[in-house]
This record gives sequence, structure tokens and C-alpha cells, in this order.
Amino acid sequence: MSIRFTTKARRGMVAMTVAAGLALAVAGCGSGGDDGKEPKTSASASKSDGGGSDPSAQEGTDDLLAELKGEDGLILSITSAQRDSGGFVTVSGELKNDGDEPARVSVRASGDETEIIRHGTSFGGATLVDSASKKRYYVLRDTDGRPLTTTGMPRIKPGDSIPVFMQFPAPPTSANEVSFQLPTFASATIQISG
Repeated sequence: MSIRFTTKARRGMVAMTVAAGLALAVAGCGSGGDDGKEPKTSASASKSDGGGSDPSAQEGTDDLLAELKGEDGLILSITSAQRDSGGFVTVSGELKNDGDEPARVSVRASGDETEIIRHGTSFGGATLVDSASKKRYYVLRDTDGRPLTTTGMPRIKPGDSIPVFMQFPAPPTSANEVSFQLPTFASATIQISG
């Protein structure tokens, strides 16, 4: 066999392999099971034809308990208020900068207690208010007086967000709806689960 014959044979095999692969691909992408039924369109696809940009369930809007607007374009989205077996409630969420300039959480969000303020910027001023029993629950502290919240929050760039949390003593199990309050942010009613 000559080199010329081998080269032609290889080219022919490659061409035949490519042709077979293309034929299989076209057959696989063809009618898609031509069983006489028309293809089904999902409800979300038909809704999106209206031109609006409705948020889908996959974007996490179902988990949003409350959205609180603050200063300088900051928005606090609360996604969870979970009652734990240890006798406390953990409120979790996300702090987003919806403004055009970098923003920082105000020192007023730490509250006005000297022991909390000396540990830096935090959500130490947050409270849960149970209107039914007329009680206010303040953020828990550790043995050194540090608030059990997100602390040392950086300057947040426009469009960026950071995860946040706060822990409170648990209201009675009968109190499933409380008011969440944080200095420099609007207040909102949230549901406690668990």
C-alpha cells in the first residue's frame, strides 16, 4: 500500500463518520416523536408572551417574607424567620445596594446600647415586636456583649448584596406574626416558622 492510498482511505473514513454523525443528529432533532399530538406549551411560556417580565418561582420570590427600604438605596430582604429548639428565632436575609453609589449600613442600625456599639457596625438595634402580648425582643448577645447578628459589614457596591442574620429570644409559640424593626429601615410584619 502506498501512502497516497492510505491518506485517501483515511479521508474517506473521516467523511463517512462525519456524515453518519450528522444524519443521526438530524434524525434526533427531527419531529420529536411524531405521534400525531401537537407539542405542548407551558403555562409560563404563554404568560411571557404578554410582554411583562413576571418573576418566576425559581427566582426565590416565594421565600421573601418582607422587603425593607433603608437609606442610600439599601434594601433588606428577609427570607427566613426560623424558630429554633434552643429558644431563639433566627432572622435571615440579604442586604442589597439598589442605589447608584456604594453604600454602607448606618451606625444607627447598631442601636444605642454602649455594649453593642463598641463592637462595630451591626444590626444590634433590630427588634421583634409581638403586638398581641405587647412585648419587644432585642437581639441576643454573647458573653462578651457582641450582638448575635451580622457585624463588620463592608461598603456595598451598587447592585451587590451580602447575606445577613440576626438572632432574638423566641416569642411564645402562639406568636407567629411579629413586627420586625431596624433603625434607618422601614418596619414590616413577618411570619415566624418552626
